[in-house]
Amino acid sequence: MDTSSRVSLTIGDLANRTGVPITTLRSWEKRYGFPQPSRQPGGHRRYSESDVDAVHAVLERRRSGLSLAAAVQRAPAAPTRSGSLFAELRRRHPVLRPQLLSRRTLVSMSHAIEDECCARAADPLLFGGFQRQTFLRPSYARWHELARTARRSTVFVDLDGAEPADEVLVEIPLPHESPLQREWFVVCDADDLPACLVAVERPGQAGAPRMFESVWSVDPVVVRDASDICAALADDLRADWRGEPDPAPLPEPVPASDDLRRATDLFDRMLDYLDATTMR
Repeated sequence: MDTSSRVSLTIGDLANRTGVPITTLRSWEKRYGFPQPSRQPGGHRRYSESDVDAVHAVLERRRSGLSLAAAVQRAPAAPTRSGSLFAELRRRHPVLRPQLLSRRTLVSMSHAIEDECCARAADPLLFGGFQRQTFLRPSYARWHELARTARRSTVFVDLDGAEPADEVLVEIPLPHESPLQREWFVVCDADDLPACLVAVERPGQAGAPRMFESVWSVDPVVVRDASDICAALADDLRADWRGEPDPAPLPEPVPASDDLRRATDLFDRMLDYLDATTMR
């Protein structure tokens, strides 16, 4: 058995093994997506021996004069991203149960998250995935309103070669080959109202109603990971998207309670019935 791949170290263990403080490791993860922990059902980070090696490699490259960003990029064990929010979120949280949902149901769930975010969330980080401009256009008014009270509102969309021009929303241009071309998502990362919905369109649906494999969560840890993945993907696609320096970081998320998980399981079952009814 390859013991280097075992995921058994806490973030405190990783800090002790590498000499990098816990706060620094969390900062690296937020800014660069490195190191990438696995998550237990309760949301606790777990690392492997390969993560220890990767951090040591980054430190060695920093001592040789590289910037932190370059050191992370060149670390031999540095994780690679799939370019897919859906895939990466499920990798970090395998307990999320995917559901096959219709476009109509996704629209309703997206609007519900957006409405609650606009009404209640204080200073949220917002990310939306709209695939193409024709899908974003009907939601422009909603997202402009959301942007008024958000610390940052960011949308991923295929600009078809045009430069980002919106002065209110931060537009992340999607290349034609990007996996996000098939994904639909809304992420509201707020201390008082975390929520996310992430879906990927099934292939080969020409002439049929559009169906999406979907996951959603109000678990603060899952939502923070979705937000961090979106930020990392935006870094890859548009280097200047952050504009001004990031505001003060949001507080560390508290994992969802057992009661919230039970309520989520019940709502998942309700969604199965409701979506099946709408498709008849």
